[in-house]
Amino acid sequence: MTDPDLDFQTGESGASTTFPMQCSALRKNGYVVLKGHPCKIVEMSTSKTGKHGHAKVNLVGIDIFTNKKHEDMCPSTHNMEVPSIKRTDYQVLNINDNFMSLMTDNGDVREDLRVPESDIGKEIEKKFEDGDEFCVTVISAMGVECAIATKVLGK
Repeated sequence: MTDPDLDFQTGESGASTTFPMQCSALRKNGYVVLKGHPCKIVEMSTSKTGKHGHAKVNLVGIDIFTNKKHEDMCPSTHNMEVPSIKRTDYQVLNINDNFMSLMTDNGDVREDLRVPESDIGKEIEKKFEDGDEFCVTVISAMGVECAIATKVLGK
């Protein structure tokens, strides 16, 4: 009989999906979690407050998966969560029932990623139907993965 606490067959690396960063250290074009969504910072401004208050940072970000705009305000001395973002390029082998067959550089194949329901998804389907050889760039953050760009393979 095995102890379930000692079963290491499955699991994650233990890496956190986000890490804290002081609000004043965030920069435009960086990433931040706004209202639970991983966002790219497109605008930020600092406002000074009264004699005993904190300077506040107003952040505007675009969700990296849905392109929706999110805003938040935080005292500059407080911490905000920054998403751990990973980018991977995969070659598209096949599309079956809206799932892509993708191959990594080292030859591993995965078939668990859906074609996104966006303009990028339409572009992926069109390139596949046209018989093009191409890669998709997949971005993953906070347990979510999505194809965000395509790139034709050089011949």
